[in-house]
Amino acid sequence: MLNINEVIETNKMIHEMNLDVRTITMGISLLDCVSEDLEVCCENIHNKITTLAKDLVKTGKEIEFEYGIPIVNKRISITPIALVGGRCCKSPEDFVRIAKELDRCADEVGVNFIGGYSALVNKGMTKADEMLIRSIPQALASTERVCSSVNVGSTKTGINMDAVKLIGEIIVETSELTKDRDCIGNAKFVVFTNAPDDNPFMAGAFHGVTEADCIINVGVSGPGVVKRAIEQVRGQNFEVLCETIKKTAFKVTRVGQLVAKEASKRLGVPFGIIDLSLAPTPAVGDSVGEILEEIGLEYAGAPGTTAALALLNDQVKKGGVMASSYVGGLSGAFIPVSEDQRMIDAVEAGALTLEKLEAMTCVCSVGLDMIAVPGDTKATTISGIIADEMALGMVNQKTTAVRIIPVIGKGVGDTVEFGGLLGYAPIMPVNKFDCSAFVNRGGRIPAPIHSFKN
Repeated sequence: MLNINEVIETNKMIHEMNLDVRTITMGISLLDCVSEDLEVCCENIHNKITTLAKDLVKTGKEIEFEYGIPIVNKRISITPIALVGGRCCKSPEDFVRIAKELDRCADEVGVNFIGGYSALVNKGMTKADEMLIRSIPQALASTERVCSSVNVGSTKTGINMDAVKLIGEIIVETSELTKDRDCIGNAKFVVFTNAPDDNPFMAGAFHGVTEADCIINVGVSGPGVVKRAIEQVRGQNFEVLCETIKKTAFKVTRVGQLVAKEASKRLGVPFGIIDLSLAPTPAVGDSVGEILEEIGLEYAGAPGTTAALALLNDQVKKGGVMASSYVGGLSGAFIPVSEDQRMIDAVEAGALTLEKLEAMTCVCSVGLDMIAVPGDTKATTISGIIADEMALGMVNQKTTAVRIIPVIGKGVGDTVEFGGLLGYAPIMPVNKFDCSAFVNRGGRIPAPIHSFKN
């Protein structure tokens, strides 16, 4: 039972420290929508999504009003569409037809994003997988609310380099098709290794085939709360620092647990997981970069950054799992460049490079996220960057991802404005040396030896 001090403390976290529930995401299985007829499949998808999610936004707003807890986004994740459209789609254009139907569904129920225009190709690609991947540029260029992801590797299977090579080309094409909007298409596309089935955060959310027919997942975010807490222990030793972060993560997760349980009850949908990721926004005071600076770094990227981020990530997870029995998704610290003002400042100061970000992703929850690079970056270079990041996830048995945006017509020293929660980003330099002979080998990088545990 909550006491008055906990209520006052939570109220302070919300109004002074940018605590919010970043998203309520309804996961919906579309496996029963499969048909050999494309229009029937689209009708089935429309009927199921608009029936199950018709009250999602309204319920989120009611909880927000009654409890005074900001719920920033209401979203939907669905079964990877490559699995749903495999029987009826005979071309990439057929998959684009499904993408447009998903966009219509999202608009009708009022959610801001729908994730799951996805394929799982860790070990190989079916014809449907390849067609969906080839359809991604057109799908993202012709929709507003559809988000896409492809899982290209895992610790158990290795990395599908044929898919990695193709995706480098797809990212370049997506930028070209959305160049009139600063190449924003790629802000809605993520490449994963070890992608979780229950991630509520876009653009990588999809509803895994191991999940129930319909569930509610909640993503909580509180970088400002964590920063304010560790300000109170400035200069004290690591034991005190760790305990402070852990206790704060516990409190933040309890807020998410409250919202998740209430949404589950009102919607009549089972509660899935709480994702307690520290997901920043461009707002001042809502930054993972500021937390790293408060821990003792002049800028994110300074020596000690990877150790500080590892500490932060671990204590967030430890605090969260004590607060909820169902912590899942990604759960840790996000380091998206464009969405975090102090990360942007660190790049502009020369403290944070692409290579340092890659090192940091060894210990954080996602990977190279919202990275803007010159528009003339070669597809094979992008594939090489993806392969490096996928290898980190594969070997370290963790989720890693890449959301990289080559911005047509811009180079190092320029900035690109995405708007809203996506913020803006400086164009980061990319290693100019060629990796095309490596990327063009084809085939699959085998799983590491420690993956064999049967």
